[in-house]
Amino acid sequence: MTGPRIVIIGGGILGCTVAARLLECEPRARLSLVDQGLIGGGASMYSAGVHFPVGRSERVRRLSGASADYYQTLHARHPQLPMHGFDFFVAAGAADAEQVRARCAGLRPLSAEERRQVMPELPYGQEVWRMPDCHAMDVQGLAQWYARRLRERAELLEGVGVEAIREHADGVSVLLSSGHSLAADAVVLCPGPWANEGCWRELTATLDIRVKKVVALHLQRPPEHGHALFFPVEDAFLAPLPQRGHWLFSYTCQQWDVTPDRCRQARVEAREIDEAREALRGIAPALAQQLGSGRVFCDAYSPSREPLVQFVGRHQRILFAGAGNGSGYRLAPGIAAEALALLNHALTTG
Repeated sequence: MTGPRIVIIGGGILGCTVAARLLECEPRARLSLVDQGLIGGGASMYSAGVHFPVGRSERVRRLSGASADYYQTLHARHPQLPMHGFDFFVAAGAADAEQVRARCAGLRPLSAEERRQVMPELPYGQEVWRMPDCHAMDVQGLAQWYARRLRERAELLEGVGVEAIREHADGVSVLLSSGHSLAADAVVLCPGPWANEGCWRELTATLDIRVKKVVALHLQRPPEHGHALFFPVEDAFLAPLPQRGHWLFSYTCQQWDVTPDRCRQARVEAREIDEAREALRGIAPALAQQLGSGRVFCDAYSPSREPLVQFVGRHQRILFAGAGNGSGYRLAPGIAAEALALLNHALTTG
C-alpha cells in the first residue's frame, strides 16, 4: 500500500524540516522536494542559526520549546551535526522585567560570580538573568545534512523552478521549468522570503506577508571570549558562532518591502554599520566600535508576527508554511509539526 504523494516547494531549512518530519511520521509517503537553487542556498545560507526559548505569544513560545526539544534530540542522535550549545545572559531594565520573564523560558538568577563577570559589559541599572540550553547551528550545513539523508527516500530537484501550480478537487499538478510535471495529493509551499514571488503569488496575496531586510554584523573576537547577551526589549542579541570563529550581533533593521533577489546582491552599507553600532552602544557600549562587516538578506513577516500555517487553495490541497518573522530556523520543527497535522487531517478527512 502506497502513501500520499507530496510535493514540497522550497528547500530551505523549513522545507527540509517538513520533508524530514513527514517521512518520520509517514514512511510510505512519496515525496518530491523542489528548489529553484541549491538546497540550503537561499535565506538559510545567511541565517545566524541561534536558538533561544523566547516568544511574544503563547503559540510562539510553544513552537520555540517544541523546536528546542527536537534539536536537542536530533543532536543527541547525531552528534556530528554543527550545533554548539551556550547560555545567554538576558538583560532588561527594571520596568520591563516582568514582561521579559513572561517571554523568556527558563530564566535563572545570576550567581555572585556570574554577576561580577557579566555586569561590566552592560549599562548601569540592568536586571540580568541566565537563560540556559541555547545553541547556534550552521543552518545551511543542517539543510544539506537533511538533503543527503532525504535523497535515499525522496526525489530532490535542485535548480528547477515552478512554473505553475494547478489545484483540483482530487490533487495538484506542479509544472516545472524543466518541462516535467509532478502529480501530487498535496503541495506544501515553503518559499521563505519568496512568499510573494513566482507563480504562487496569487495564492499568498491574501496572507498580507511583507518582506523585510535582515542585517547582522560580525564581531571579530574568538567565540570562547565574552558572554552571549540577549536584549528582548530591543529585539537584539550578541552570540558566538563557533563554526565560523566569530561573534554575531543581530538588531532590528526597519527596511521593508524588499525583494529577495535584490537582497541576494546586497552588501553591508555604511549606514547599516552606523545603525548597528548605535544599537549596540545603547546595550553593550564597549563592543560597538568592533562592528565592521556582516551579512544582509531578508525574511517574510506576517501581520501578526506569528508564523503562518494554513491552506491557500480552494480544495485544501495547497498548504502554506512560513513567514517565520526572522525566526525560521528557531521555529522550524514546531512549524513543520503544525503543517503536518493540518495536512494529515485534510488528506484523511477530505
